[in-house]
Amino acid sequence: MRIVVVGGGKVGYYLVKTLQEHGHEPVLIEQDRRTCRNVANELDIPIICGDGTTIEVLDNAYAQDADAIISVTGKDENNLIACQLAKKLFNVSKTVAKVNNPKNSEVMRQLGIDIVISSTENIVRLLEREVDTSAIKRLVTLNQGQSSISEVKLPEHYVFNGYRLSELKLPQQCVIISISRGSEIIIPRGNAVIYSGDTLLVMALEKEVHNINKVLKLA
Repeated sequence: MRIVVVGGGKVGYYLVKTLQEHGHEPVLIEQDRRTCRNVANELDIPIICGDGTTIEVLDNAYAQDADAIISVTGKDENNLIACQLAKKLFNVSKTVAKVNNPKNSEVMRQLGIDIVISSTENIVRLLEREVDTSAIKRLVTLNQGQSSISEVKLPEHYVFNGYRLSELKLPQQCVIISISRGSEIIIPRGNAVIYSGDTLLVMALEKEVHNINKVLKLA
C-alpha cells in the first residue's frame, strides 16, 4: 500500500519505519527541516518538507494516489484537517488520525475520520486490516501478535489456477496449513495443486502477511 504519513516526530518516524518493514510504501510529510534531514539519513523513503494541512503539500506528496493517509502530529486539529483534506479533495479512501486528547476521539469520528487511535502498533495493524483489499482474513493472532493464522479465499479465474504449491515463491516464514475445496479438506504437500475458489489456511509471521498478498497476487 502507498501511505502518506503526516508528522515526522517519534511516532511518525517509527510508523514509517514499521510500514516500510511490512512491505508498504510510506511517504512522509514533515514541517521541520532538521527532522526531515534526520529521517532522510535513516530511511530510504520519499520525504516532503512542508505543512500537511495544506493542499499544495498534499498534492506534492501525490495524496491522490495514496491508499491511506495517517496524520500523527502533536496537534489534534492538524491531524483532523490533514485527514479531511485528503478525503474530500484527494479522494483518499482511508484516513487515520492520532488523537492526543482522548476527549477529541468521538468528535473526530463524527467529522469523518475513519480510524482514531493513539498506539503506533495498533495503527499499522488496523490499517492493514481495514485498507488491504485482498482476500486475506486474519482469524487469530499468536505469540502476542508476532504471527497469525489467516484465511485466504482464491478468486474465480485465479491467475495461479492449477499451480502446485512448490511453484509459488511463498515467504520463508509462511506455511499453508490446509486447503478447503467444497466439502474436502486437504493437508497439503509441495505437490498439492490449488484451484480457483479454494480456501487456504495460512500461518505466517505478522510482518509477512502483506507479502503473502503480493506473492499470491490477490490484490
